[in-house]
Amino acid sequence: MLPAMVADPTLPRSSASETVASLIARGTKELAASGIGEPRREARLLLNIAFGLTTGWQLCHADEVIANAVPYDRLLERRAHGEPVAYLSGKQGFWTLDLAVSPETLIPRADTETLIEALLSQRPERESVRTILDLGTGTGCLLLAALSEYPLATGIGVDRIQQATILAADNARLNNLEDRCSFAVSQWNAAIAGRFDVILSNPPYIPSGDIPGLMRDVADYEPVSALDGGTDGLDDYRILIPALNHLLAPDGVAIFEIGIGQDKSVPALGCQAGLRVVEICCDHGGHPRAVIFAA
Repeated sequence: MLPAMVADPTLPRSSASETVASLIARGTKELAASGIGEPRREARLLLNIAFGLTTGWQLCHADEVIANAVPYDRLLERRAHGEPVAYLSGKQGFWTLDLAVSPETLIPRADTETLIEALLSQRPERESVRTILDLGTGTGCLLLAALSEYPLATGIGVDRIQQATILAADNARLNNLEDRCSFAVSQWNAAIAGRFDVILSNPPYIPSGDIPGLMRDVADYEPVSALDGGTDGLDDYRILIPALNHLLAPDGVAIFEIGIGQDKSVPALGCQAGLRVVEICCDHGGHPRAVIFAA
């Protein structure tokens, strides 16, 4: 039996009903023609977003008729133009968390989880971390993931975009972490005083000239302010890394995400600032992804 679906009365009804199998086949064809990778899997994802139909249900009910396919068709059109699935669904998983996302923030990526893995390797005792600062918090993914692992910690997330801090606060509530964190609008650490056991940051690090060559769903839809790191991709590191001397607590660590080819230039900035490079950690693809600094 088809799960109950409440049609939006503002949407026109389709002129003809289609089966689940027909919708998937048509969606697969349209997405493939638009250059979307794994088009059949994506067509199933869009059917799930539109109607809440899981892949398992779709496989078992291929001949079930969908009377109004307009919500699916609208998602299909947006995805065919390159809009990321996370923006279509409004959510993205990160670490063990479910997070809301919006076009005001970078979509959390699995590569960024390398920073949490690096933190756990450096501070395996879960009671050892009490204060965390997340510079450029976006969705709040790094701060909230760290708080989920360190039950005695509290944290602050800052972002220069007000809508990002609102979204991060919503995500804290969604994951029952709102009592242990706060969020502030700030140009990096300008509004921050005090020292922290852990500092996390995924700053913009894509060289400006490389942005037009990124995948369409990144270059055309994700916020440029979260991507553009200036001519060589290092502009924000040059601001943030020297500030660590005034932000790190004794025995504190700072963990920064880096891009491809930055595993020498970013550590060098740390050395110039008088910091110690503790470790450079690779993501699961084998690429250097996180640099750990200590005072």
